[in-house]
Amino acid sequence: MGNVVYGINISVDGCFDHTFANPDEEIMDYFTNLIQDADVIVYGRKTYELMVPYWPDAAKAQSGTRAELDFAQAFTATDKIVFSKTLGTVKGNSRIIRDNPEEEIRKLKQQPGTKISIGGVTLPSQLIAAGLVDEFYFVVHPVIVGKGARLFDRIGLPEQLNLKLTEAKIFKSGAVGLHYLKP
Repeated sequence: MGNVVYGINISVDGCFDHTFANPDEEIMDYFTNLIQDADVIVYGRKTYELMVPYWPDAAKAQSGTRAELDFAQAFTATDKIVFSKTLGTVKGNSRIIRDNPEEEIRKLKQQPGTKISIGGVTLPSQLIAAGLVDEFYFVVHPVIVGKGARLFDRIGLPEQLNLKLTEAKIFKSGAVGLHYLKP
């Protein structure tokens, strides 16, 4: 069976807006390791448009810190699926799927040993509610944003989802990486 892995940066108060976080090299390496092991990265349109063309352009230009370049290269090398009804085209090794994300993820999970990395908020919330996410990587940054949308504000779980903590990593910045498994 395949494995669906969700990773995201959040603030102490659960804000997920990417503008509050400024990941250092250590945190970039943490996320690079996550996607290097992935067979496919899955996003919704909004997250895809945040990531592309930024990271492929960084990889091509060989720009940024060593950690940013490592992430850019790992990101660019990994196949991507974008779930969108409105996006016209995608670049590189990406493809669009228009409907039924839950059904498509179930199909991917049937492929032995497949590691599926998901990112963003809306699509992962839908997949978590459907019971399709197996691992969670939260990097909690030492900041209270005090405004904006919070992670899982709109998730519709059929029942409470209890997770098992398997690793906690304290970064030099004061951020904490939490790795949970769905039992």
